[in-house]
Amino acid sequence: MRLLLVEDDRMIGEGVQKGLRQDGFSVDWVQDGRSAELALGAESYDCMLLDLGLPNRDGIEVLRSLRARHDDLPVVVVTARDAVAERIKGLDTGADDYVVKPFDLDELAARVRAVVRRREGRAEPVIEHLGLKLNPATHEASFEGKPLALSAREFAVLEALTARPGAILSRAQLEERLYGWGEEVESNAVEVFIHGLRKKLGTDFIRTVRGVGYMVPRSR
Repeated sequence: MRLLLVEDDRMIGEGVQKGLRQDGFSVDWVQDGRSAELALGAESYDCMLLDLGLPNRDGIEVLRSLRARHDDLPVVVVTARDAVAERIKGLDTGADDYVVKPFDLDELAARVRAVVRRREGRAEPVIEHLGLKLNPATHEASFEGKPLALSAREFAVLEALTARPGAILSRAQLEERLYGWGEEVESNAVEVFIHGLRKKLGTDFIRTVRGVGYMVPRSR
């Protein structure tokens, strides 16, 4: 899952980025409102963590512009503005959730998973499909009732594909889910992960759509 973190406090930004990456997220970090808008125009994200008191452009303006474009990207406001009026303003402008600093990093990760789950139309926290069970909160996996050992990036590929069965994701789209800025991407990384998953799940679980990408079918 790829996140955009918009936070001008270097200490908080570094801590959140490091902590969420350890939790399996890919995190790009910018420190002002204008950079956030440039990142949103250039990359694809699953969720944005948005501070409000930003240089160059206030977080509320970033959020307002995003919703004016009818972009449904999940947004969790993470801010020191704790007045009830500020919370109401953030939510009414289009935020999906509102977290006040200081916060618990595990709770923040849980809130991110919740807003992304709602966007995908899932009520249950565990993804279940064709005998596979994935728990994004614990990174536990099982297949046909047996525990399944997955690397962090194998889990990320499988989560992306099974969250929307039948949807085709290109190699570039999967790479975006796996790697943030500054992380080296090997040219055949996705193919290696797909090959490893097929060895564990069977060759037909993930299908190749030639010239387009990969998909998990809706049914066998």
